[in-house]
Amino acid sequence: MKLAFTGMAALLAGTAPLLAGGIERAPQSLNILFEQGNYAELSFGAADPTVSGTDTGLPATVVPPAGLAPRGTGDVANGYGFLGLGYKHQFNEALSAALIVEQPFGADVSYQSFNPATGEGGSSLLGGTMARVDSTTFTALMRYKMPNNVSVHGGLRGSQADAEVSLNGFGYGGLSGYNVQLDKDIGLGFVVGAAYELPAIAGRVSLTYNSKVEHEFDTVERLNGAVIGRSTTTVDTPESVTLEAQSGVAADTLVFGSIRWVNWSEFKVDPAVFTALNGGNGLVSLEDTTTYTIGVGRKFNETWSGSAALVYEPENDDLVSPLAPTNGRVGVTLAAVYTMDNMKITTGINYSKLGDARPQTGGAARAQMEDSDILGIGVRIGYSF
Repeated sequence: MKLAFTGMAALLAGTAPLLAGGIERAPQSLNILFEQGNYAELSFGAADPTVSGTDTGLPATVVPPAGLAPRGTGDVANGYGFLGLGYKHQFNEALSAALIVEQPFGADVSYQSFNPATGEGGSSLLGGTMARVDSTTFTALMRYKMPNNVSVHGGLRGSQADAEVSLNGFGYGGLSGYNVQLDKDIGLGFVVGAAYELPAIAGRVSLTYNSKVEHEFDTVERLNGAVIGRSTTTVDTPESVTLEAQSGVAADTLVFGSIRWVNWSEFKVDPAVFTALNGGNGLVSLEDTTTYTIGVGRKFNETWSGSAALVYEPENDDLVSPLAPTNGRVGVTLAAVYTMDNMKITTGINYSKLGDARPQTGGAARAQMEDSDILGIGVRIGYSF
C-alpha cells in the first residue's frame, strides 16, 4: 500500500494554483524522502489562471470634465509552465539523502495598458502595471531513521531569484511610471523536520519547518524611464511549517492530508527610493496563509491507482496588492498513478476557484476582481532502482 500511494500527495505540489498564498506556486513537499530505495523523478506541467475584474473608475474631480467610467481590467494573470527534478539515495536502512530542484515561487501579472489620450485600453487606474518573479530552489537533505519508527530530516535550501515590477495608472498618482529591476541573487536557508511511521497501515505523520531565505538584490529604480536610484534591496522569502499525514483505512485505501502555514507577512519588497517617496510603504504587503488539503487514494489493481483531494485556503482581508490580486481558494485535484515494474507515472489535474479580491493602492480599492479560477495539469515520472 505504501509503495502504491507515495506519489499522490507529491502530485498536489505540481498542480498548485498561481498566487495561492502570496506568490507561491508549489508547497515544497519532501515526499521524495519517503520513497523506497534509490529513486529519481522528473515532473513537469502547466497552469492557466484567469483573474479579471473591473476598476472603480475616476470622478470628474480627478479627471475633468466628465471623469472616467469603470473599465475592465482584462485577464491579468498569465499562464506558466513548471519543471522539477529529484533524486533520493538510500545509503543503508537508516540513512538516506535527497536533492530536489523546483520552482516554488513565481508570478507573471500584467494589466492591459490604458491610453489617457484616447480613453482606450484596460483599467484607467491600474493599466500597465506588471510584476514578474522567477525563482529556482535547490534543496539538499539527509534523513535518519531510528529503530522506533521515528525519523529526523534536515538540510540546506538555496534559492535563485530575480524580479521586475512596473506601476502604471491613475491609481498610483505621481508614482505612475515607476519601474524597479531586482537582479538575480542566490540566498540560503535551511529545512528541519521529523516523522513517525506505522508501516503496517501505511501510516505516517511528518512535520517540516522551512526557514526564510534572505536575498540581497542589486536594484535599479526608474521613473518614466529615467534612473532615480541604485541600491541593494533585502527580500526574505517566507518561513513555513507543513504538517502532513497519511494512513490506510481499509484494504487498498488510503487517506491523506496536510496543513501548511506560510508567514507571508514577512515578505517585504522595499526599494529605497520608492519607499521614501511612498511614505515608508513598500511595494508589497501580504497576509499569512494557512492551506488545508484532505484526500483519499485507492489502489485498483497492480497497475493502476487513483486519488482525489480537496484544497482549501481561507480568505483574508479582501483589500490586496494589485501584484497578487486573489484572496483564498477552493480546489479539487484528481490523480491517476500507473505503475510498471520500477517506473511510476503520476498524472493529475487541478481546478481551483480563487477568492474575490479588491486590489488597492494608498489604502483605497481600485478594482473588484471576481470569478477568478485556475486549471493546472501535471505529470511526474518516477523510477526506483
